[in-house]
Amino acid sequence: MSPTPAAEVTRYGLFIDNQRTAPIEGEYLDVVDPATGRVWAQVPNASAKDVDTAVSAARRAFEDGDWPGYRAADRAKFLIRFGEAIADHADELAALQVRENGKLIREMAGQAKLMPEYLNYYAGLAQMPTGTTNPLHVKDMVSYTVREPIGVVAAITPWNSPLLLLLWKLGPALAAGNTVIAKPSEVTPVSAIRFAELAAEAGLPPGVFNVVTGLGSPSGTALTGHPGVDKIAFTGSTATGQAIASQAGKTLKRVSLELGGKSPNIVFDDADVSSAINGLIAGIFGASGQTCMAGSRILVQENSYDRVVAELAERADAIKVGDPHDPASEMGTVACRPQFDKVRHYMDLAKSEGARLVAGGTTAEVDGFPDGLFVRPTVFADVSNDMKIAREEVFGPIASVIPFRDEDDAVRIANDTEFGLAAGIWTQNVQRAHRVAGRLRAGTVWINNYRKTSYATPFGGYKQSGLGRENGPDSLREYTEEKSVWVDTGQGVKDPFNPRA
Repeated sequence: MSPTPAAEVTRYGLFIDNQRTAPIEGEYLDVVDPATGRVWAQVPNASAKDVDTAVSAARRAFEDGDWPGYRAADRAKFLIRFGEAIADHADELAALQVRENGKLIREMAGQAKLMPEYLNYYAGLAQMPTGTTNPLHVKDMVSYTVREPIGVVAAITPWNSPLLLLLWKLGPALAAGNTVIAKPSEVTPVSAIRFAELAAEAGLPPGVFNVVTGLGSPSGTALTGHPGVDKIAFTGSTATGQAIASQAGKTLKRVSLELGGKSPNIVFDDADVSSAINGLIAGIFGASGQTCMAGSRILVQENSYDRVVAELAERADAIKVGDPHDPASEMGTVACRPQFDKVRHYMDLAKSEGARLVAGGTTAEVDGFPDGLFVRPTVFADVSNDMKIAREEVFGPIASVIPFRDEDDAVRIANDTEFGLAAGIWTQNVQRAHRVAGRLRAGTVWINNYRKTSYATPFGGYKQSGLGRENGPDSLREYTEEKSVWVDTGQGVKDPFNPRA
């Protein structure tokens, strides 16, 4: 934390009621470029008082403002305008995120250009019929349901895909008529502030979308524990999600949690190996392995095991680690120093557990970036599913290759985890593909592909990978309450104690 910024460092404020606001206690955090190691921005470390100001703004906008009462068509029009503003600033938003977390510019640019399509989809959801009429056993009565916004939503987001994962919460929350306070990761706060500014420029009323920045404590805990917050939508680690759920339970806040994973990517002997290798590479080394859905456990049937290990190692060694702003780079940095240290710890741990290192296993040197947080794509073979490297989420570019005998063995190993976020199946046997997909305890299963998502498809996990679903046609349900309405169409209520009267 720094009391004053250096001359070349840009200082940002909180974004509350459509304007930048200085923190009440004057405390700021440094934002560091993981490729250069240099501080380039400072953001407020919001206090409980700052959080209270943001919640008050969101409550006013919800209870006294026009937003919840907007016609669905008008909320949809805003979402479309917001998408247009994002499209106009896509290059800026992509570059900001790369500077924050070291992810490849080509990946961040692709996400930024796709976000308007997400908003168009949410605009459509805002106008979908959401109520039902219900056949009753009671004479002369009609019953129907309506779905109404929950209220003030706290959206707490991670650093790996800062804006897309924020949008997964913000879009349906606004479409349903809620107001939102976003608390981005302290690693990637600047892009969220700029995102909120664009929403305001697109016409969102004051107080509807606010951003508070800061550490998990005090900022995050003040937000999740605030009595003025009605719903918490969180993406991050399972341990933090458990703490949030426990805290939310004290006031029965609504909660949706998108948490960790240790996802199996299963290669059968009859797979198209060349295609499978491409999918394995994308599944674990895309985003430097810093994704909840990373295919970090690679399960390979025995007859194909040696070939897959050899080709996977060769491909991993060939990946170009470099400047994340350079479109020619194939893998950027780890996002921050604590994560960099964690990845290196798991490299050492895997070696000590007896896993066989076949690629990487060290940091990477990149010309011109002596202080960059670069690591080499790493592959460990001969991993058993009881090793920590196979059971604990690393959130980095480390693949653990595990052999299996047959279909039953593959399913047993795949499901032997506390997580259940995603899985991949590689086979040319259509019956096996569907059969195994049905047996896997995971929220998303890809067949002969990996790491694809869409605004039209629900995403979320089984077991300790979370609660609820994001995206898809039912995503508005996560941000609405359902109300039953009964109407007497008969002659009114008779005297209950004298029914003949």
